[in-house]
Amino acid sequence: MNALPQSDLNWNLLRMFYMIAKEESITKAAKRLGLSQPSVSNALQKLEAQLGCQLVFRDSRHFELTTRGDKIFQECRDIFHSAERINLLVRGAEEEERGQVRYQIISNLVSPMLDELLRLYHQRHPSVVFQSEVQNSQAIVRSIQQGRGTIGFCLLAKPMVNLPSIRLFREEFYVFCGAEHPLFGQESVALRDLQREPFISFACATEGMGLEPMSVLREGTRLGNRINGLSTNIEEVRRMIVAGMGIGILPLMTAQDDIRRGDLWPIKITDETIGADVYLVHAPREKLSPSEQKFVDIAQELLAIYPDMV
Repeated sequence: MNALPQSDLNWNLLRMFYMIAKEESITKAAKRLGLSQPSVSNALQKLEAQLGCQLVFRDSRHFELTTRGDKIFQECRDIFHSAERINLLVRGAEEEERGQVRYQIISNLVSPMLDELLRLYHQRHPSVVFQSEVQNSQAIVRSIQQGRGTIGFCLLAKPMVNLPSIRLFREEFYVFCGAEHPLFGQESVALRDLQREPFISFACATEGMGLEPMSVLREGTRLGNRINGLSTNIEEVRRMIVAGMGIGILPLMTAQDDIRRGDLWPIKITDETIGADVYLVHAPREKLSPSEQKFVDIAQELLAIYPDMV
């Protein structure tokens, strides 16, 4: 009998034969397939007729594949295993859809938690593209409130009332001076002595924006009565402090390398602590894209596992 063209193969019949051979029983195969035994037996006969060869030696007490039947069973096994792998890949297709996560962040935020969040997200969703924009905290909050942004990392004194806010960790701040400043090397300084010192300030701390810890500190301690330098960029503020132009406030983790090199000195203010909470602020969940929702979910997952990670 002439070979059957590949396009004429009945894959449904092949699937039934595969199940018969796998179960080594027409009765068991019928049960697995949810079909009647006569239907499965009839399908086997149709396949044998199409292929022009016997696939199974069978009687009431004995079941055995023929040589050709065994070879065809092995081919079917490979085919259907491959099909199952394809099915598994397709199930995960939604996770691989190309998306975008756009977030705004304060400058020079040093955070192992944020690093782990990005690493873990990319590991799970490698096709998603990230876009970050550096802003101050006030601009980040305003952008999300006005619908121009969706996710932001910023410093807040307390959670926002009208925006979902997830507290991530506390960032520690110090007053710093450069190596040539008279206060360099002093362990503790009274606040009244610092109030007379020239100050290097962030622009947002002098413009009434109110959310950065620098503005809170200046209002509460009356530091910065005399401004010698001003910038919206933390690196430029650091540069002016290192140059000896005045004292200024910086995040401790950002200044660690400068402290080790002897370029900056952290001034401990007597009876004063400086710090601010870092928050992940985002738009209402229904306004987040699927990629952004997953980003927020992973952040909450990390917080639950590592509550003390900064």
